[in-house]
Amino acid sequence: MTHYTWPAEPAQQQSKLLDLLDQLGCAILALVGVGGIGIGIPMEGLALLPFPKLPKLSKLAAISTPNNNNVNNTNGFLSLRPHRPRCFRFRTSLFSKAQDLPLPQHQQQQQQQQQQQQVTVNPNCVSGDSIRQRFLHFYASRGHNLLPSASLVPDDPTVLLTIAGMLQFKPIFLGKVPRQVPCAATAQRCIRTNDIDNVGLTSRHHTFFEMLGNFSFGDYFKKQAILWAWELSTSEFGLPPDRLWISVYEDDDEAFQLWSDEIGVPVERIKRLGEEDNFWTSGVTGPCGPCSEIYYDFHPERGYADADLNDDTRFIEFYNLVFMQYNKKDDGSLEPLKQKNIDTGLGLERMARILQQVPNNYETDLIFPIIEEASKLANVSYSIADDQTKRNLKIIGDHMRAIVFLISDGVVPSNVGRGYVVRRLIRRVARTGRLLGIKGDGRGDLEGAFLPIIAEKVVELSTHIEADVKNKAPRIFEELKREELRFVQTLERGEKLLEEKLADALSSAERNGTVPCLAGEDVFLLYDTYGYPMEITKEVAEERGVSIDMYSFDIEMEKQRRQSQAAHNTVKLAIENGENIAENVPDTEFIGYDRLHCKAMIESLMVNGNPAVQVSEGSNVEVLLNKTPFYAESGGQIGDHGFLYISEGDDQPKAVVEIIDVQKSLGNIFVHKGTVQKGVVEVGKEVEAAVDMKLRQRAKVHHTATHLLQTALKKVIGQETSQAGSLVAFDRLRFDFNFHRPLHDTELAEIEVLINGWVEDATLLQTKVMPLADAKSAGAIAMFGEKYGEEVRVVEIPGVSMELCGGTHVNNTSEIRGFKIISEQGIASGIRRIEAVAGEAFIEYINARDFYLKQLCSTLKAKPEEVTTRVENLLEELRAVRNENSAVRAKAAVYKASGIASKALLVGNSKQYRVLVECFDDVDADSLKSAAEYLLETLTDPAAVVLGSCPGEGKVSLVAAFSPGVVDQGIQAGKFIGQIAKLCGGGGGGRPNFAQAGGRKPENLSSALDKARSELMATLCEKGN
Repeated sequence: MTHYTWPAEPAQQQSKLLDLLDQLGCAILALVGVGGIGIGIPMEGLALLPFPKLPKLSKLAAISTPNNNNVNNTNGFLSLRPHRPRCFRFRTSLFSKAQDLPLPQHQQQQQQQQQQQQVTVNPNCVSGDSIRQRFLHFYASRGHNLLPSASLVPDDPTVLLTIAGMLQFKPIFLGKVPRQVPCAATAQRCIRTNDIDNVGLTSRHHTFFEMLGNFSFGDYFKKQAILWAWELSTSEFGLPPDRLWISVYEDDDEAFQLWSDEIGVPVERIKRLGEEDNFWTSGVTGPCGPCSEIYYDFHPERGYADADLNDDTRFIEFYNLVFMQYNKKDDGSLEPLKQKNIDTGLGLERMARILQQVPNNYETDLIFPIIEEASKLANVSYSIADDQTKRNLKIIGDHMRAIVFLISDGVVPSNVGRGYVVRRLIRRVARTGRLLGIKGDGRGDLEGAFLPIIAEKVVELSTHIEADVKNKAPRIFEELKREELRFVQTLERGEKLLEEKLADALSSAERNGTVPCLAGEDVFLLYDTYGYPMEITKEVAEERGVSIDMYSFDIEMEKQRRQSQAAHNTVKLAIENGENIAENVPDTEFIGYDRLHCKAMIESLMVNGNPAVQVSEGSNVEVLLNKTPFYAESGGQIGDHGFLYISEGDDQPKAVVEIIDVQKSLGNIFVHKGTVQKGVVEVGKEVEAAVDMKLRQRAKVHHTATHLLQTALKKVIGQETSQAGSLVAFDRLRFDFNFHRPLHDTELAEIEVLINGWVEDATLLQTKVMPLADAKSAGAIAMFGEKYGEEVRVVEIPGVSMELCGGTHVNNTSEIRGFKIISEQGIASGIRRIEAVAGEAFIEYINARDFYLKQLCSTLKAKPEEVTTRVENLLEELRAVRNENSAVRAKAAVYKASGIASKALLVGNSKQYRVLVECFDDVDADSLKSAAEYLLETLTDPAAVVLGSCPGEGKVSLVAAFSPGVVDQGIQAGKFIGQIAKLCGGGGGGRPNFAQAGGRKPENLSSALDKARSELMATLCEKGN
């Protein structure tokens, strides 16, 4: 970096400039305003330019600015105010005096890479899409490979969702897989829900956001990362340098020096912060390092004194640079990493806010069109709305982006894991819409749903984020409609529960002479389980004169918040102890597409995860070979089985290892898992690796049949369905897919007809390797959960399907022989599963069913076509006998009841209440109900009957029957018997006058009935006085 200081006198300034021109030997582009200039030259440097005017120079090309105002030109040049020194950063490699002026070699390479990437940028646009494009262009022109955003569903079991741009590079940072490129840049879609309560409340918190990142995998490090971050911010995006503040880790003197001496940031605008703010760790152990952040100052007039970078009213942090230079050990000490890495993140929404000059991220063009759509449906104006209404609109704008992209990436609403995240977001939007007054679809259909309408706007804005969202739009809209309408019913149930809780609070306050208050635990139950808004609960409660215990509610919310943060906001990185196998064993060469046996060398042996030199007979072992015909489990297909043979000169093998599984580890190393059946195996020995041909054929048949099944499903139930998981095994195939209902028998039959027709067509499969972009352009479908490199393998069944797939397949569809669906069922909300058999497994299945049918025919003495009728007749006879038995048992119970009616206790001041609590031994639940009904009728009103029995081992049955005179005293059978059932390890409920319950602890029945008797007598005595 070169600095030029200009003299104060104009004549000396002109002389200095002419000397500089002669030294550089190149033209200068000047942007001339009223008394101010900016220049650009093909080198990097900083210059102070206080010129009032430039003279006409033969080597100078002067261009006027668009107007006479002092402006920031979008090319990164500054139009300077008259007579005021300005710090100006030159752009690099933009133009030169003549073609014969050579560029430095690294800049020539950057230009070539830029042309190859073919990224076009409109520098005059500050839309969110253009900011993303300009960021990627900037780093592409500096040698970075542009990589696509990873799915929101990460290929990492330690995190629920993709929460950071670095997540897809985690294996590289850990050293588990080799880097494919030295440096990369991405625009990563991210989800974080730990700050969900701040959405709409602050100007910057989101559940869905885009993180623009540049990454170095042992290539450049701290100095270059800082130089480029500053150049991007000030030159590319034209941010005024005097508005940028820097934070560094308190002990990172190197970063401080780079910012102050190399970049020229005044030390007053560089803040040293502690470990909590500016030291990044991946967990208790693992890669870590200091970080440095760039902040934008919205109010520089407040000066330097007492400036707090955490003051959201003044600053926003928009660029974070992580210098991953240490490994944190178990004892907390830090050791330098062999390969130092760079991990950065620039918040797209934050940069858009700065450049578009809006008060918060929500009012940028990335989110505000969604807010406007919601405003129309709610019939409100955002510009004049109150703060609460604006917040509700912001919640909808933010959450709808998260919801649409989650569903697009295959997440289906459910009550567990990722499904719960999207369900919670959907319900929050639905109830927020109700708070805004949106009814039905907001367009007159009171039975409709409004989320799909807003989702249309999200899809419209998604083109430059993920183009495939548009193709999945019909499925997204259908899922949103179904989930919203289902939630409306849940809200209605919540309203009923709220009414019960309010009645209890009022009744309790009346009995105890206290102020009615709704328990915070009940408010949280309504909020969390039923999705009932706390605001609505509070409003309804106040109308009934009931307050809310907000302290207890806040405690429950804080518990949930801590659990959410612990579960969703940590990316675990750890460098494993012991020998790093990846450094000592090369990738395994896979030859199994064409050959099922080959000679190979044993590169490494492991026993229980520990390296071994030799392993003897009877031991389980993991074998690493230099090459293999064994397929390692991936893409849903299980690993091959087979044998490893070690021979020494004779026909009989000296050692044999039976392989029962093959897995990929540490990138592309195949781990063959098995047992030494004979002899001793040693590292360095040559083996004959042989795959079990019959089992491989079964896997090939099922894998190709899986491709046919996906195509058939799309034809029968709709193109919007997509894969959600799969298993390709030797004995069956399993295919999970997104669909909202069970498939009809006719649909399953149609799928089978289609697939067996394609099998009969005897079509030759075509397999080719091509660039990923070309494969997608050709229409190839990606398999669920798979990660792909720049080159991909495409398996095509001409005229039927084309998929990206690394699995093994038949050569001709006729090898499948036959296909049969054996089950179809739901495994989660919106996820269905088909299991099927093909090939040899199909033949075995048919033969087994034929055998069972013959046995059944023999037992029933019926022909195959008569079996159904014969079984139906037997079932009808069985039902009749059971009904007769039930009737007899009920009569017996009633008979027993008639003998104990006289045991009823008289309770109350006037002895007007009759209470009967008895045990009926082993009477079943239905008979117990009959006995209770008989006793209630016999005892007459007012009466209370509670009966219990043990109808079987580990079973308890309870019933409560209360007459109107008892119910009128505020005693409800459902609530009463539910509490008693808890004493027996169960629960239950029902109507105020009649309820049943069950339990699992018969040994507690006697004490539970005693408790029921004493509570009934005490309550009725109090009521009767």
